[in-house]
Amino acid sequence: MPELPEVEALAQHLRDHAIYRPVARVDIASMSVLKTFDPPVSALAGRVLTGAARYGKFLSVEFHDRPGEELDLITHLSRAGWMRWHEQASAAPPKPGRGPLALRVHLDAVGGPGFDLTEAGTQKRLAVYLVSDPQEVPGIARLGPDALALGRDELAEILTGRTERIKNLIVDQKTIAGIGNAYSDEILHTARLSPYAVSGRLKPEQLDALHEAMQSVLSDAVERSVGQGAAELKGEKRSGLRVHARTGLPCPACGDTVREVSFADRSFQYCPGCQTGGKPLADRRLSRLVR
Repeated sequence: MPELPEVEALAQHLRDHAIYRPVARVDIASMSVLKTFDPPVSALAGRVLTGAARYGKFLSVEFHDRPGEELDLITHLSRAGWMRWHEQASAAPPKPGRGPLALRVHLDAVGGPGFDLTEAGTQKRLAVYLVSDPQEVPGIARLGPDALALGRDELAEILTGRTERIKNLIVDQKTIAGIGNAYSDEILHTARLSPYAVSGRLKPEQLDALHEAMQSVLSDAVERSVGQGAAELKGEKRSGLRVHARTGLPCPACGDTVREVSFADRSFQYCPGCQTGGKPLADRRLSRLVR
């Protein structure tokens, strides 16, 4: 799933390539992605793209060329969604249900430059909203403070009295916005914290390490990602990961074997040597197989 660094890079890509270009046409290949109907996406025709912004893991494409009539095309890419930039595209409207294409925006002229929103796989979770205010999107209205804007004292206040495992808390978008499964693994590894540590019981030095890791891991990932072409971002993300999706490989910090804990629909990775005093965490799926 694209997280804060990748979504920030996609927003910057649009700022670099799409600003002040008019919309020639919007094609819908999958009606299920549209979560709003008024105004219709056809209302973007003739509007000028004026900016791009990020709200947690939401990407907003801004059309603020008419004072008092601002529109934002907002998407949540979910697990398998992506934005693809093109210099040329087919002028023929896409056939619904054919391939991964969900929505296409033609800029300057039909068949010219623009971007596609795509979704691979069978689980259709890509969501697109056209609104006059980003706060009209329920997921944005519920967002907690942005992870990169979070100060140490604000983080301490958020954690006070909380009983959740720290892994679960920092991926809760209503609590802290922008962090997903991959970067939470990286942050906790850098901070040398167990994913199962109780959020409200962190010692002051652990809280310091968590805040520092959150800022450094995300900032470094943004710096690596911004300027990359949209097509290269996924590979860039994978190349910068130290424990996430590296089950069975040696930890680059201590050499211990990276381990995994699996659930029904997700998993996370960690290093016992760096994070749990050398002790593997219980993996219920593996335990059931052993029995």
